Amino acid sequence: MYLITIIIILMFLLRDMKRAQATALPTELTQQLVDLGQRLARLRIARRMRQEDAAARAGISRSTAALIEKGAARLAIGQVIRYLDAIAPGKTLTRLLTEEDPAVLALSASERRRRARPLSEAELKELDF
Repeated sequence: MYLITIIIILMFLLRDMKRAQATALPTELTQQLVDLGQRLARLRIARRMRQEDAAARAGISRSTAALIEKGAARLAIGQVIRYLDAIAPGKTLTRLLTEEDPAVLALSASERRRRARPLSEAELKELDF
């Protein structure tokens, strides 16, 4: 009975330690993790890959992949790098942070709003203050 009580207390302490880890980071560092997660998610979407498929390729669960894309602080860097390699084989973390992937550029271009037609001269004059 005493041993079970100790195990339960340890489980609660470990759970609280995991929660406290996310709050231990300064806001700037937390934002960097969120940015990294958003870049990975955008790269995955641009390459038309489902989160579940990328996670399976990386050898992690889909919930871990979701945590990576959210920028969770409690994940190992190895999981993040394996996830990146599953999405874009051969791409390094440094390259992810310093350059734009052609697939991401194409996604950005397709998301930009475009006018259905150019403005006529009369419409341009009307808008000119």
